[in-house]
Amino acid sequence: MQIKDQNSDKSSGSQAADSSVPPMPPVNFSTFVLSLNSSALVHLGELAMPGEESKDIDLNLARHTIDVLVMLEEKTRGNLSDDEAKLLKHVLYDLRMKFIAASK
Repeated sequence: MQIKDQNSDKSSGSQAADSSVPPMPPVNFSTFVLSLNSSALVHLGELAMPGEESKDIDLNLARHTIDVLVMLEEKTRGNLSDDEAKLLKHVLYDLRMKFIAASK
């Protein structure tokens, strides 16, 4: 099921205000993994929340997001393309190393 953007049918005046917003990437497994990666990086203090300057660390949320990615890896094993499996493996490795560093 896809949800139609309610702003897409509005007059050109409101679209002009939205023209500065870049288009969203297509929804697929890789963009989903990268979105979870970004969330984990925020929780690890590697990235600031959008619109904020401070970088706060929340190891519990970081661990939870990493656990979600581990669950995805387990549940999708054998059903991913080589590129998707490699992306997930590399994202998990990177996040685990950053988690260990942040835990010290």
